[in-house]
Amino acid sequence: MSLSREEMARIVARDIPPGAYVNLGIGQPTMVADYLSPEQNVVLHTENGMLNMGPPATGDDVDPDLTNAGKQPVTELAGASYFHHADSFAMMRGGHLDVCIMGAFQVSAGGDLANWSTGAPDAIPAVGGAMDLAIGAKQVFVMMTLFAKDGKPKLVPECTYPLTGRACVSRVYTDVATFRLGPGGVRVLDTYGMDFDELSDRLDMPLSRA
Repeated sequence: MSLSREEMARIVARDIPPGAYVNLGIGQPTMVADYLSPEQNVVLHTENGMLNMGPPATGDDVDPDLTNAGKQPVTELAGASYFHHADSFAMMRGGHLDVCIMGAFQVSAGGDLANWSTGAPDAIPAVGGAMDLAIGAKQVFVMMTLFAKDGKPKLVPECTYPLTGRACVSRVYTDVATFRLGPGGVRVLDTYGMDFDELSDRLDMPLSRA
């Protein structure tokens, strides 16, 4: 069976290096915070100006002044700090983040990222800080379903949507497979509910096994 969003988030959390400074993008990537272990000692950054963000806040822990970039209530961990939006973007652009985790509309075999506009007439393009994160983080992980609602792959030979960043994505985590992108091409690390041969048939690109 394919993975649930929670299962995907758990796998991404497992692959984050200990001691890493990490930005979680809006939407599905925020779920990764729920599966980080204290032993990993990961420091979460949010672009609206906070370091050492904790998991989402619920009940009495909700503070309307304490939110992530998606305006979701969050908690703070010991040693949390707050700073100006401009300082947060300086961290993003200056190469100070080890990993950024984002969603995507498309990722190319060469690691290009398209996640801010599909060009649909009724869409509201909203790039936010995605471009800064894509080029500033040392590694970019993408979380997405592998196929769109119409069945078309979202991991493609070349992106057809407007790009967020070029050759920036190193890993793609999907509901049916995990991929590593790099000079050696697209490597399949794991599959879930779909075997390697079926992936090869449905994706229009060469694949290799890790």
